[in-house]
Amino acid sequence: MKRIIAVIREERFELVKTALLTAGCEGMNVSTVKGRGRQIGIKESYRGSSYCIDLIPKTRVELIVKEEDLDEIIDIIIDSARTGEVGDGKIFVSDVEEVIRIRTGERGNKAV
Repeated sequence: MKRIIAVIREERFELVKTALLTAGCEGMNVSTVKGRGRQIGIKESYRGSSYCIDLIPKTRVELIVKEEDLDEIIDIIIDSARTGEVGDGKIFVSDVEEVIRIRTGERGNKAV
């Protein structure tokens, strides 16, 4: 099993969620985060004063998927989150040793 963490633009989340649900990927955890990479920040001006917002609001989507579904899910996230502009986000993939469903005690792929 693999864990996918995708940090994406807030405005692209609904597209990503819809695409994942259409592909049968129903379980996900979603949170609002702030961060920055190469986007550096947004320069704003308010009443003559300039300031820089250097931590940009993003949406973090976390999924646990079967290894055989990994490439398909990554492609779905990329296709639905990409705008082609700096700040589209990142996808991180890591191994998951075990998954246990608390309600039933099921383990492994059955618990995903």
